[in-house]
Amino acid sequence: MAASKTTALKHKAREVVDAHDPGGAPELFSISDLASEFGITHRTIRFYESKGLLTPQRLNGARIYSRRDRARLHIVVRAKGLGYTLDEAKGYLDLYGQQGEGRIKQLEFSVAKSEQVIAELEAKRRQIDEKIEELRLINQICRRKIAAKKRSKNGTRAV
Repeated sequence: MAASKTTALKHKAREVVDAHDPGGAPELFSISDLASEFGITHRTIRFYESKGLLTPQRLNGARIYSRRDRARLHIVVRAKGLGYTLDEAKGYLDLYGQQGEGRIKQLEFSVAKSEQVIAELEAKRRQIDEKIEELRLINQICRRKIAAKKRSKNGTRAV
């Protein structure tokens, strides 16, 4: 079970790393295509556009997204899922440059940000573990008191 979970996590991580590689994807996408693919609303895509994360072309008033827009959207959606702010996602995307000259800077950013998020999550996990332990103790004490009260109640009836 743990091995399959690790494999799934590695697959997700690989998707993030390979997000800029379109593979056999078509050249152009509609807003509906992207919304459906990434499980987000048209409004969300338009919001990302207003923040400068996407730059679709217009054809008779309709937004037409390129493979570059699709790759950027994939990165934004995944970054949001990992706890990045939109500003951080934009900063990451902006590091890429026009021809990928900033790819090393992107990787360095990813290393630093992932280390930061891991540290934050580990701290949260410690807090959660402490709360669980406290709740277990409370639960145990309450169960003992319930049992004692029931014994006491049953003992007075027998007398």
